[in-house]
Amino acid sequence: MVRVVAISGSRRSGSHTRSTLRHALAAADEAGAATTLIDLGAVDLPLYDPDIDEQGESETLRQTVRDADGIIVGSPVYHGSYSSTFKNFHDYCSFDDYESTAVGLVAVAGGGSFGSTLEHLRSTIRGVHGWVLPHQVGIRGAYNKFAAGTLQDEELLDRTEQLGQSVAEHARRLREEDWIEQPITERRPGDTSRVSLRGPLQLVSLTNCALGISQLT
Repeated sequence: MVRVVAISGSRRSGSHTRSTLRHALAAADEAGAATTLIDLGAVDLPLYDPDIDEQGESETLRQTVRDADGIIVGSPVYHGSYSSTFKNFHDYCSFDDYESTAVGLVAVAGGGSFGSTLEHLRSTIRGVHGWVLPHQVGIRGAYNKFAAGTLQDEELLDRTEQLGQSVAEHARRLREEDWIEQPITERRPGDTSRVSLRGPLQLVSLTNCALGISQLT
């Protein structure tokens, strides 16, 4: 059984980010995954100090992430980026924690845009070698989208559940397949043939360039 862990980067009581992650985890559970929620607002995790190897629950939390086959990272939108709560935990993490792990992203905004937050999350997760899924969830105007901890918007709920299912499925592929990235040989301009890769990147379309990846599906 694959293991999917959600990381909530919110400290707010009644957090909409945490509620969204619970919806995603429920869908991952239905897809056959064992699920765990890390609520960073409820753990002992001092400000990261690079001169100290372990602080508070840092090693236990890192081990939980390291043992996971799939991760769902959720953060509220603060000043166009992710929260300091998530950033502090992420500073403890390294390649060893995210290597070959399928990762889904959630950004929840009380008001306006969430785009830059998802972009920043995507970049920092890739920086530790996580496999970031193209499917992601962004919620704006969150104060009007929830009631009693439940996401009321059917379209957003469906998208969130799809994220949980997708993370579970990609985690299963990464765990069960002995995938190897095959080298892509140089191609002539105009060559639109497709190259099949084993693993989470199932299909690469090369078109109108000698060695360019234009589409991942």
